[in-house]
Amino acid sequence: MQKYVIKGGKPLYGEIEIGGAKNAAVAILPAALLVDGVCRIENIPQISDVTLILRIIEELGAEVRFLNKNTVQIDSTHITSCHVPDELSRKMRASYYLIGALLGRFGQAVVSMPGGCDLGSRPIDLHIRSFESLGAKVDVVSGYVHATAPEQGLHGTTIYMDQASVGATMNTILAAACSNGRTVIENAAKEPHIVDLANFLNSMGADIRGAGTDVIRIHGVQHLHGGSYSIIPDQIEAGTYMAAVTAAGGDVLIRNVIPKHLDCITAKLVEMGAQVEEMGDAVRVTRTGALKRVNIKTMPYPGFPTDMQPQISACLCVAEGTSVVNEGIWENRYRYVGEFRRMGAQIQVDGKIAVIEGVNRLMGASLRACDLRAGAAMVIAGLAAHGETEISRIFYIERGYENLVEKLQGVGADIRLVEDGNEETQREADVG
Repeated sequence: MQKYVIKGGKPLYGEIEIGGAKNAAVAILPAALLVDGVCRIENIPQISDVTLILRIIEELGAEVRFLNKNTVQIDSTHITSCHVPDELSRKMRASYYLIGALLGRFGQAVVSMPGGCDLGSRPIDLHIRSFESLGAKVDVVSGYVHATAPEQGLHGTTIYMDQASVGATMNTILAAACSNGRTVIENAAKEPHIVDLANFLNSMGADIRGAGTDVIRIHGVQHLHGGSYSIIPDQIEAGTYMAAVTAAGGDVLIRNVIPKHLDCITAKLVEMGAQVEEMGDAVRVTRTGALKRVNIKTMPYPGFPTDMQPQISACLCVAEGTSVVNEGIWENRYRYVGEFRRMGAQIQVDGKIAVIEGVNRLMGASLRACDLRAGAAMVIAGLAAHGETEISRIFYIERGYENLVEKLQGVGADIRLVEDGNEETQREADVG
């Protein structure tokens, strides 16, 4: 096991290249199981969640071959099993996309309840209800989801989402792409990675319309053919580095982004005092003066993303004045607060509300990442702090950020990987 050691207080200068979107990749890779043929997927992020998904797909009988470090070729012609290995699926939340993909292609799926970061209660009731609306029989037995389609296959229907769930919207798309008839998803989530999944499937022969709006219409097709597709850039990775420059200061050009996807993040960073210049497929972030207080409320896209809340909070810890953060999505997003307090941050939490009183400086401390985005926020806090910060349990961070150390070193950050001999950390990594 390893940990990060950061010597903070250094502004960042240079360029950073953003990788493929994690939240798109973990759905598009299972979607390859729907394809009757070979598909080539480009701009794959080099992260542990992708490694896990590809291992699972191989275990099911698909042929997986890397053409280069960011391009994979998948042939799902000879799938031999619809039972996902428990020890792999329990390590990540996105394993539930395998239910929709296997059910849609083969009419059956056995997948253990998903794992991943502990962000509070995240049931998959909406997913199950959607599968049942399409005609599937779904049982949860001893921690496994058993889903079976009727003999004549899944049938199209109208599904109203009680809430605009990203995961349930994408899983319904996967299950319905090759169903009989037309499926309409009302109150659908609108995130960019939902659009990316629909675009991938359409490029392979699906007929999905309206992705990115609150009504998605899916005309089921008999089969999908092979093809090539490139995953969109990662909105949250880009936002994380934008927040890092805002917190630490400096001038960084962030390449391979879709600036429109960053609008909600850009607006708040500019309000805080950063300068953000959009230029085609890049943004330039500059910050030299003091940061100002802002209020944040996380909301479904196009609102401010919950996956950026901890990172923006790291910036607010060193902003002038009092900021209020309202977490509108996950109940356990504030587990990082205790770690920030070790650095001298002044934060009070009451339910979904955090009140952050900015301090002149954070001080380096020994921290423990508690989930993916909280871990990234600790890196940002360490870059802005005076002194040395150590961050353990970085396996959480590696779930969603490729080559984080190398990218930050490339813009002048003093960050390095060192061995972490803590046996408890090793046990946690094996489990999580």
